[in-house]
Order: sequence, then structure tokens, then C-alpha cells
Amino acid sequence: MSEAYDSAWRASIDNPAAFWGEAAQAIDWFTPPAATWDDAEGWYAGGTLNTAWNCLDRHVAAGRGDALALCYDSPVTDVVQQFTYAQLLEETGRVAAMLTRLGVGKGDRVIIYMPMIPQTVFAMLACARLGAVHSVVFGGFAPLELAKRIDDAQPKVLLTASCGIEGARTIAYKPMVDEALELARHAVRDIVVFQRDRLPADLGDTRDHDWEMLRAATAADPVPECVPVAAADPLYILYTSGTTGTPKGVVRENGGHAVALAWSMANIYGIGAGDPFWAASDVGWVVGHSYIVYAPLLVGATTVLFEGKPIGTPDPGTFWRVMTRHRVKTFFTAPTAIRAVRKEDPDATFLKEIGTGDCRAIFLAGERADPDTIAWLEEKSGLPVIDHWWQTELGWPAIASCFALGDLRRRRGSAGFPVPGFEFAILGEDGQPVPAGESGAVTIKAPLPPGAFRTLWNNQAGFDKNFTTFPGYYETGDAGHFDADGFLNIMGRTDDIINVAGHRLSTGQMEQIVAAQDGVAECAVIGADDPIKAMVPVAFVVARAGAGSEADLAGRVIAAVRHELGAVAALKTAYVVPQLPKTRSGKILRNLLRTIVNGGAYTTPPTIEDPAVPALIEAAVRP
Repeated sequence: MSEAYDSAWRASIDNPAAFWGEAAQAIDWFTPPAATWDDAEGWYAGGTLNTAWNCLDRHVAAGRGDALALCYDSPVTDVVQQFTYAQLLEETGRVAAMLTRLGVGKGDRVIIYMPMIPQTVFAMLACARLGAVHSVVFGGFAPLELAKRIDDAQPKVLLTASCGIEGARTIAYKPMVDEALELARHAVRDIVVFQRDRLPADLGDTRDHDWEMLRAATAADPVPECVPVAAADPLYILYTSGTTGTPKGVVRENGGHAVALAWSMANIYGIGAGDPFWAASDVGWVVGHSYIVYAPLLVGATTVLFEGKPIGTPDPGTFWRVMTRHRVKTFFTAPTAIRAVRKEDPDATFLKEIGTGDCRAIFLAGERADPDTIAWLEEKSGLPVIDHWWQTELGWPAIASCFALGDLRRRRGSAGFPVPGFEFAILGEDGQPVPAGESGAVTIKAPLPPGAFRTLWNNQAGFDKNFTTFPGYYETGDAGHFDADGFLNIMGRTDDIINVAGHRLSTGQMEQIVAAQDGVAECAVIGADDPIKAMVPVAFVVARAGAGSEADLAGRVIAAVRHELGAVAALKTAYVVPQLPKTRSGKILRNLLRTIVNGGAYTTPPTIEDPAVPALIEAAVRP
């Protein structure tokens, strides 16, 4: 047991007001909070601050203007660019002046539909500076999905780029923006387009503005001052991926967000002023908001903005190359990215040649990390590999091994222990805690700690539903269990617990067995409808190079599950497929697999990374 972790967690549960009051001292407040927690106003009631000030101005004012703030590394365009804190402040200020000229002020919404380029970071911080509410929509999202978010957020301005670069593909953004605006009911007054050399866009009527021309036109305008906002005022709206119908806009408040992220950098990741940190995600997802843009800058660290893929840009060594080039101290990526690297380079030849430089630990999140992938990465890198878990709604890690508190306890297959501030309970259908080792609904006791959502945009009723099934507890939607040593295991969504002839079985547990088999690069197990047993498990397997015949691999997978779980598991079908359908954030689209297996009609989700994959799956299932 880590004494520092145990002491911190216990203090956060026994006296959260004192614990989070002390943590708030890491943030500059224009008006100090009157209370750490208030039932009506939430965290840091009465306090005012500005997130951009805390990310930029205060570091420059403290004499750290020459410290490195942002490293942009784009293997797809062969560009590496660096910005000091003073330069990042200047660029952010210029975008804030542009937005001010367009009439954006406190409380106004701004949609940011942009790729992984520095201007995207400038735009987010400029909105924060003005007290405006940004909503970043993943660049390349389908026009209909963008239109839904425009109608829900009702932005005054939309910022975009002429194109994004997804591996070998160049995606024109402006035509999709134009189509979205035709579909949307809400009229956006101004569109600002950053022109990229790879594929410039044709600008239309007076609504369209060229980014650089607008920057030049406002060059003499003063940089707007940081606008004080209440702790409970929204910093951003982030719509959860894969939504249908009305999008679910998670609202992140300024005060709790800043405190929680600063605390996490110091106590989970071990990152402080001057330390290089890299989260290999996208700013369109919550990881990108929290750990590419805001958290590293809040503590004065150096953040890496990566425009590329783990493989193919140009090869499976790109992660290690970027890591060593920027002397990354802590690295954060998704398990699916590591599985992709392993599939292309199973012997870790590139890793051996390039190394990991100054990196001390690798964190994984975004998809369940199977033990075999963790074991491979630990063996090949020689670094501790720490799985951890959280959600868009929570905004920062809720389960982890708090590396910076000296807690290196890890158990492959588990995301670790509850992070200070989070009190978990595993509840049965009757709402009562289940015994250790028994699976149930993963819940968190209310109120949630700073940084977690307290509402949904224009949808309080939708927010309240998260607390109705188990009164007093937030229902995460995941199933899992504590083991006898206190490790918390997340085994998948609650609808991934399938009922096979009266037996409740975890597809996540089966996935761990399948993933451990030699030759398996990646896998998913879902529940398919069955007229006799109600449901039966079906496995999808992506093979590594040299794995042998498909029939042999499928047979070994089926035999392994039967051997470890017994005949009750009833896994009799395993499809070997070239790829699994995933979102751009790396999550496997298990519902899509389930629909295809059950013979249902499906539509290709707007969040999918490769639209060609569903047809490949269908061909395997329905030859």
C-alpha cells in the first residue's frame, strides 16, 4: 500500500472541503471562493478566475515566458514547431482579438471544427480568455453530426480549417461545414477558415473570413484582457461521441476543472513546470481537452501536439521518435494504438532502435487494456505501463495507480484504485453492494469531485437520469468488480454482460482470454441473439503477421475460452477479420458488431475511423 496515496484518498473522502480547498491554492483566483463546496452552486462558490490566465499569463508574469509551452509535431506534413509561453500567449491574444472583432464575448458559444494544428489550441485558449464557451467538434465529423451540435450549442462563430490530414487521406473541411450549415436550423453569423497549404478552401460570401487576413486586419487591436468568470461558469461543451438524436453536451465548469487537472498532473502523472508531457489523443475528445491543452499548461509544463497516427506516418516507430525528440517525461495513449504498433512491429524493432528517451511511465486509457498488450509493452519498453479509467463526463482519471504519489501497484486487467475524490461502489440490481470479486454496476458516490460534470447543456433532465437508478450515486454505465486486494476492474459496458442460458457472463472477461492467445493482435467479443440460449458470445479477432491459418487461430481462441471458463461460456464462433470498427478515439464499435451479427440493418456511424470496415465485417459474417 502506498501511504501517500492511502492518506490522500482517505482525506478526500473524510473531509472533501478541506482536501479540495487546499488543492485550489494551486490556481490563481481573481476572487477567492467563499466556500469550497455549496449544494446549490457546486465547487468553489463565489470564486472567480480565468482559465487562460492560469494557463498562460501567470507563467509569463512569473518570468517563465521563455519556457517551452507547446511542441507541434506533424509527421504527416513533416513540420515540427515550438512555442514558448510568451509566444503562445501572443498567438492566443491575437485570436482573442479576432473573436472580439466578430462580437464574441462572455458566455457566447464558439464551435471549433479543426484538425491537430497549433491554431486549434490558440482558439480554445482565446475562447477561455474571453469567457466564451468553446465546443470542439472532432474535425472530419459528418455534416449532420456537426449540424446537430450547431443547433444545440447555437454558436455565434465557427472556426475551422481548410482541411485535415488523416494518415494518407486529406479531408476537405469547408464543404462539410457548408453542408452542416445548410442542415442546421441555427444560423452561424461568421465562419473563420485557416487555410492549409495541402488543400486550400474556396471562401464564399461575407460570412466567410480568411483566418490570416482577419488576423492582419486586427493586428493593431489590443489583446483583450482575461475576463473573470465564476467558478461554475462553463469553460466548454463537449458532445459525447456516437450520439444519436439530440447530442449530449457535457458542460465543464472553469473552477473545478482547473483545480482537478492541476492536482492530477502533480499527483497522478508526476508532471510540473518545465516537464514535457504527451497525450497522443485528439483535441476533439476529452483526453485532448484535458491533457493536451489545459492540464499541462495549468502547471507550466510542455505539451506535445501530435498530428499523425501510431502507424503509417511513416512507420510503427513514430511514437518512440516523437517521444525521444521532445524528451517526453510521461506518455499517455490508447491501448488500441499500442495494439496497432504491435501488430505492425511485433518484435518492437523500432522501439529497440529508437528507445523511449527520458520517459518514466506510460499511461493507457480510452479502451480496456488487455493484460497481454500491457505485458508486451512493459517487456519491450522496460517502463511501468499504467492502465487507468475515466469518462467524458468525469473529465479526468477516476481510477488509476497514482504514480506520482509513489503508488506503483499494478494488476494487469485492472485500471487500479479509486483516485482521491472518487468513492466507488459496485452495486447489484437491488442497489446493494456486491461482495468482492462479484460483478455489478460501477457507480460513484455523489457529489462528484471537482472537474466532473454538474449538468448537460440545455438538458438538466438528461443529467439527472445519471443519478436515478441508484439514488445518491452516479451510474457510470460500466460493469466491473473489486478484487480481494482492492483493485478495481472495469469489464465493459453494462450491456456487455450477456445472459447465456441463465448464466450472466462478461464479454470483457472473454476478451482478456482471447487477447492473450498467441497471434491475436486485437479482439472484441459481443453477445449475439440466440433462439435457444437468448444470447451467445461471438469473437472477432485481428491476426498478427505470421499467426498461421485463420481456421487454426479461430480454433485456438475458442478452445482457450472453453478451457478457462468452461462449457458455460458457449463461445463457438470466432471470426478472423482484417480490422475492427473503431471510432477515431480508438473505441471499438461493439454495438455495430452486434447489429451485423444479428443480421440487422446498420448505418455507418459518423465517428468511425475507417468507413470501409463494416462491409469487411459483414463479408466475414455473411459470406
